[in-house]
Amino acid sequence: APFCLMDEVDAPLDDSNTERFCQLVRVMSEKTQFLFVSHNKITMEMSQQLIGVTMQESGVSRIVDVDIDEAIRMHAA
Repeated sequence: APFCLMDEVDAPLDDSNTERFCQLVRVMSEKTQFLFVSHNKITMEMSQQLIGVTMQESGVSRIVDVDIDEAIRMHAA
């Protein structure tokens, strides 16, 4: 299957346009896989899988699997 790799493409978008972008990704994801980097909570909420990268120690990155349901609950709180 084709795939798209995108790096912070939603960064300049306001909430309304971020939602439009997410809707487009949802439609296109029926035939295309997406891998993207984002700091946008709206975009993260629409993801089927979420992986975080954190740096607790200078120069040492750590990959963490994120429970999407828990992340949504935390965002709503």
